[in-house]
Amino acid sequence: MRLQVKMSAAMDWFADDVIEASDGNLYFSVASTKFGLHDWYLDVLEAKPHGQLLKYDPSLNMTSIVIDGLCFANGVALSTDEDFLVVCETWKFRCLKHWLNGEHKGKTEIFIDNLPGGPDNINVAPDGSFWIALLELTSSGFEFVHTSKASKHVLATFPKLLKRIPGMHKKAMVVNVATNGKIIRNFGDPKGEVMSFVTSAVEFEDHLYLGSLNSNFIGKLPLNAIA
Repeated sequence: MRLQVKMSAAMDWFADDVIEASDGNLYFSVASTKFGLHDWYLDVLEAKPHGQLLKYDPSLNMTSIVIDGLCFANGVALSTDEDFLVVCETWKFRCLKHWLNGEHKGKTEIFIDNLPGGPDNINVAPDGSFWIALLELTSSGFEFVHTSKASKHVLATFPKLLKRIPGMHKKAMVVNVATNGKIIRNFGDPKGEVMSFVTSAVEFEDHLYLGSLNSNFIGKLPLNAIA
């Protein structure tokens, strides 16, 4: 039985992404129930599962927990047939699949793991596959942070030092993943010469549109021109 959540304007949860189903239900991720938007770095330093995937039913005016204990729940996307949804767990470098219909209804399983970066936003493509933007945390220095309590304390005290960690802010990567969880294509800018810190990718009319937290423009990549 799903737990009901009483929403309050006073709560300091970090709501992240939302997707609307055809029946009007809203599925949205809460990156952290402990740390807010401006304290996101404390969530990765603590490295505990404070994230959730929630469902809001407007007909009942009720919010329920779909998946609890996620490691920084991020992007959310529905499959084309809306038989399942996918939610990204950034700090675990994986995405989970939750079945909404069919014989597996209510079950949650791994959609894809061991990604080459932390998955941020995810969007369904016209062919039913998914585009996932990745934060390159594996080569950014976060491994060292998690081996040293002293470094965690320093970063918690002086969060501006996060900008000095290479990788996440200086690279870009997106992957195209099939409905079976297999990577079809991947694109990257390893030196961030055009774009870096890409957090979202949307396909429209044979072009991939890219959003970044480091850029004041939207990137446009012609997919039909790439072999």
